[in-house]
Amino acid sequence: HSQLKTGHPVRSAIHKQLNGRLVLRWVTTWESLLLYVLLSEHNLILLLRLCLNDILHTQHLDYVFSRRSSRSSHATSSPHTHSTRLATTCSVPYPSGHLSIMQQSMALPVCLRGCGWLAAERQTGKINCYNILLSCRVATMLSRFLLPLTSLLPVLVSSQTPVENNALGTPNLVHNGSFTKGTPGWVSKPSGTVQDGMLCVIVPANTTAKASYIQTTQNFTQIKNDIYYLNFTAYAAQPVNIWIQTNGYDPSAGGAPVDPNLNTTQVPLTTIPGPFSFIFSPANQENNSTLTFFLGGSNNLTNEICLSDVSLHRINRLPYFQDTGRAIKINQLGYLPNGPKLATLVSKSNSSLTWHLKNSSGTSVSSGRTFPFGNDTSSGVNVHTIDFTNYTSIGANFRLQIDGSEPSYPFAISDQLYTTLPQDAMQFFYQQRSGIAIDAELVGSQYARPAGHVNVFPNQGDVVTPCQYAWESNVTYLEPWTCNYTLDVSQGWYDAGDQGKYVVNGGISTAQILMAYERTLWTTNNTLQYKPVSDGSLRIPERYNGYPDFLDEARWEMEFMLKMQVPANSPPQLFNGSYIDMSGLVHHKMHDNQWTPLPTPPNLDPKRRELHRPSTAATLNMVATAAMSARLWGLFDADFAKRCLDAARVGYAAAKANPAIYAPGTDWDLGGGAYSDDDVRDEFYWAAAEMYITTSEAQFENDVISNYYYTANASTLFPDGGFGWSSMQAIAQLNLAAVPNNITGRNAIIKSVMTGADQYIAIQQTQPTDVYITSYPWGSNSNQLNCIQVVATAYDISRNTSYRTSALSGMDYIFGRNAISQSYVHGYGTKTSSNIHSRLYAAELSRLIVQDPIVPPPPKGAMAGGANESPADPPADDVLKGCVGQFCYVDDVNSYSTNEVAINWGSALAWVASWASNH
Repeated sequence: HSQLKTGHPVRSAIHKQLNGRLVLRWVTTWESLLLYVLLSEHNLILLLRLCLNDILHTQHLDYVFSRRSSRSSHATSSPHTHSTRLATTCSVPYPSGHLSIMQQSMALPVCLRGCGWLAAERQTGKINCYNILLSCRVATMLSRFLLPLTSLLPVLVSSQTPVENNALGTPNLVHNGSFTKGTPGWVSKPSGTVQDGMLCVIVPANTTAKASYIQTTQNFTQIKNDIYYLNFTAYAAQPVNIWIQTNGYDPSAGGAPVDPNLNTTQVPLTTIPGPFSFIFSPANQENNSTLTFFLGGSNNLTNEICLSDVSLHRINRLPYFQDTGRAIKINQLGYLPNGPKLATLVSKSNSSLTWHLKNSSGTSVSSGRTFPFGNDTSSGVNVHTIDFTNYTSIGANFRLQIDGSEPSYPFAISDQLYTTLPQDAMQFFYQQRSGIAIDAELVGSQYARPAGHVNVFPNQGDVVTPCQYAWESNVTYLEPWTCNYTLDVSQGWYDAGDQGKYVVNGGISTAQILMAYERTLWTTNNTLQYKPVSDGSLRIPERYNGYPDFLDEARWEMEFMLKMQVPANSPPQLFNGSYIDMSGLVHHKMHDNQWTPLPTPPNLDPKRRELHRPSTAATLNMVATAAMSARLWGLFDADFAKRCLDAARVGYAAAKANPAIYAPGTDWDLGGGAYSDDDVRDEFYWAAAEMYITTSEAQFENDVISNYYYTANASTLFPDGGFGWSSMQAIAQLNLAAVPNNITGRNAIIKSVMTGADQYIAIQQTQPTDVYITSYPWGSNSNQLNCIQVVATAYDISRNTSYRTSALSGMDYIFGRNAISQSYVHGYGTKTSSNIHSRLYAAELSRLIVQDPIVPPPPKGAMAGGANESPADPPADDVLKGCVGQFCYVDDVNSYSTNEVAINWGSALAWVASWASNH
């Protein structure tokens, strides 16, 4: 909470934190005097600025610290006992240049090691920290308010200048949050007392979660979809997790609130008073809200929990206005010189209009007449088509214009149009990685972060991950399923805006990245060293390791899926009332047991991580992708290829032995999505196909031929609206057709791909924005891209240029040729999706609190889900009622149903980007 006021902001912040109370709580009179000297203007600014800023720009930190004599323990020593000076000098390397706020936070413990020294000065490019004759008690006291700057905040607080307090929109909604008037406005159980400005409650041992609490008594209003900012300071005599809720909850009534707007468990209190911050958006209107801190349920010893400086502000936000952009809708990235060049004009006119193509100097270089289309059913507006395909000159900052009207957004005509898109689309996956520190040298300082979910406090996964508690799974499966083992399920990609990891969605995502590489092995105009997928093409740690980067990135997820397999000879597990052997099956998913707030850096996620019950669908996804990995990694790493194929064989046998263990739709809203699937014929078809392509073994060919999809028509194999994670027969058919193999009836399989592509083109020809879809479901952008993959693969196989033309035109929609002129790929175009829903990139929320947000915006290449005709989140509910098709989108951080990111959407973009960059 640095720099809350003008003048000397760091000093102001610390004085605000201390407020004269924390000093008296732990420090004796003479120590207070020394502390006052230390906290004078010069020394305080010196100390904190050096610790937080200056050392970050040096190569080494020289520090000296003193430790107490072993004769006096901290627990029993008198506060007047002086330190015994045992000086030690060390040199700690720090990288030069700008570091992220997360890296800055890790610098503070270096400045506070040991007990005794508390001053520093900069000399000749180094930081020298000198010992001051203070007792360890003073140093410990100081650490109690300095170290919380690095504590586990659900929302990190910037060290940059914040917006003035009046920008928070309302006065503090919490009455007497600093307890300066005692306890009016509050009730607690057991009854608490105010000590030095903190309300402290003694919590008896073995108190259940809701039996002890601190709660406001003066109700306040929470307005649906507004943004609220909760702050408080708390500590416990013994480390403990507490639970916070807002909404109408009466602890004495014993009932839980209905749809609490803030419902966060496991807020980790330590013995150090720490500031905590939460930003949340109420999903429900509540006119009689309360704020409750539940204190019990986490400790079998008597504990004291103290609370202070509680504030809750509503942040003013302007009403969302859907900007539909310019009337001429174009691909804002641009067009290929030898490709189609189409634009869409929104106009009430039913007559042909004159258009001009103008270069960067405003000179008309081409002109023509529009083709009136009429009403576009996907948007409900009257449109025309502009075709300027015949213009092939290369240049930048072209614009289309109708006489007397506003010109379009600028665009390029270039044969290098999609050169960087594959790299940026794939960069999204590196930044979604779990279990690895994200390197500033690869992604830039604002996206660097520590490794997430590596069982380092406060994380509770993923290196040692248990199954769900039986009482939790009983709600989902209607029976108390659990397991008696833990698994190391580190690595993998965070699925979407959340930080769960789901095998079925990881399956399609991994497959599309592997397919992007594999097409370079069999298409006639590519080579093994095709640049966009070759070694060194991506900004990932494995670059230049001798392996293609697309394979390296896919391997990170493949390693996770292999770890999700139930170990051999595991005890039987409960399914439909019976205990069965699930060895070799794959757990469907793993994620937090409760939702985390936005934003939440992965390394600060305090929730319990859990394995969910194995499923047949997840097992077959692992089998298929492991088989693909085996045949591709066989070119480079025989050991890994063998490990993949061995796991695939075990999983395939387990799936055939247990063909109907489905993931139910009821397994949702406990910290993750369901990814339910009760029809696994497509997964069996896909797994058998990949196993056959890799091994050529008859058993897998027989399973392909006997599967329902082997004889299905093209409209079943390639359904309207495109394929997805629950319809993997399309992936199987594409690989059986494209990757060399000797499957019986392969010519018919190839023909089905052509027919499927023709069906999509027939739909495209009825749509003025050249989309392949006629409805707009959740993640509709990926549906469009997956249709492009089918059409583009038809071109790769046949070399029929009509498929190429269609696929390239289909890309226009994603980059702005749509009803709202939205380029859904961040960083590509003039009007791009910027406020995506993600716990990693929720910059819109932190921007409301600080002028320079510490939570970054989405990275370049991240794609939003897109228009959703059935929006299901607070901003969309308010803004999109009655919306039509392409208008059903809101660029709001809370709109998870239209504006989230996801790995299966990113993989579709990566495949199409790789293909387009080859043209």
